Amino acid sequence: MASLGVRRMNQPLGIRVCCCRICTCINFGFVLSPGGLLKLMQLGLATLCEGLLIRYGVPYADSIGQALTSFLATTGHCFTTTGILLLCYCFSDKSYGLIRQSLFETLFHGLASCMYFSSASYMGFACVVWLHPQFLVRPGFWAYPAMTAAYYMGYAAGLLHAIDAYLSFNLFSPDELNYATT
Repeated sequence: MASLGVRRMNQPLGIRVCCCRICTCINFGFVLSPGGLLKLMQLGLATLCEGLLIRYGVPYADSIGQALTSFLATTGHCFTTTGILLLCYCFSDKSYGLIRQSLFETLFHGLASCMYFSSASYMGFACVVWLHPQFLVRPGFWAYPAMTAAYYMGYAAGLLHAIDAYLSFNLFSPDELNYATT
């Protein structure tokens, strides 16, 4: 079975323009593969969460408290690492073969999933306890719906990272563990 996201040998790299190919150093095949689309969705959700947190959450940071800081740190770190992985995989098939099946990818996505679930839960608690009462009495108080949307997207991002952790665990080679003990 071919692993997700690996370029087939007969699939050329780059962009076809008339009779030639340009940008052959970029593997656009990976971006359009299930693994690449999963990474793009992770980046998209992290971007949306970060934007909502900064636009609507930061002005009410004194009300939300550490839930905002926790969620901002989670989205920022996960966005950065996922972006670096996506760039590596787009520019190098060898990187995909080495990193994707390594313990790093499995641990990163597992940890990212746990971080998203915990920070989204904390944000949900903060929304219900501190923002919802203000939403009921202040007209035009958009922080509550925006933070609610952010923590729902945080749960979705946690689920995507959990799926990615599972897929990378399936590619993980247990021979590496045996090699380390000999």
